[in-house]
Amino acid sequence: MEEEIVARREKGGFWVGFAAVLFYPLTGIARRVYVGAEKIPRQGPALLVLNHISHLDPAVDAVFVHRQKRVPRFLFKESLLRAPILGPIVGGSGQIPVSRGSAAAGDSLKAAHEALEAGKIVVIYPEGTITKDPAGWPKESFTGAARLALQNDVPVIPIARWGTSQIFNGYTKKFTPFPRKTITHSVGDPIDLSAYRGGNTRSASKLREVTKIMMDDVTRLLAEIRHEEPPAAKPEDPA
Repeated sequence: MEEEIVARREKGGFWVGFAAVLFYPLTGIARRVYVGAEKIPRQGPALLVLNHISHLDPAVDAVFVHRQKRVPRFLFKESLLRAPILGPIVGGSGQIPVSRGSAAAGDSLKAAHEALEAGKIVVIYPEGTITKDPAGWPKESFTGAARLALQNDVPVIPIARWGTSQIFNGYTKKFTPFPRKTITHSVGDPIDLSAYRGGNTRSASKLREVTKIMMDDVTRLLAEIRHEEPPAAKPEDPA
């Protein structure tokens, strides 16, 4: 009986199905390699922490999570709600809008907390935007992911993804689907943050330390995919 529950796909409704019809063929332009995908919980809440290298990442990552029979909830820029095609999809599929630089900015984390409390998968890019590092290594990150990780006792899972920027470079706007590329997702073990969840979880120094722990794990996984050593310092500080 337990195996049947684990194997059952999480239901997402019409707009999740619509997104799947749209995104599965789109991501089919590349070969897929999934390493450690079994570490994604098949039920219950989890916070997935990923690097961000291309505007293709959300579509590719959504398909990756959906293939694990889960419905991902992304934090996305509120302006996307007004986009002709993406607006109804992100609005109708339970995604979490972020109103940057406004009084409502804190509501996005509140909605993410609520999603985790409801047993959902929340996907977050701590860098906030795609990295500006020419080599594609993660930049310095914001602390929102750490806030979610410390205030919710849920699995925090680091994931590195590589290959999307070779297909679409967000800064040169160059789209190069051929020759066919490979997109790799590598999933790490859940990060043990139990030592940080006590006391003041809003401490700025603690949030920065936890952010570093999470992104160091993501960077390590990325280095393994790329068979390269990451730079000693992050390329830039968050604004």
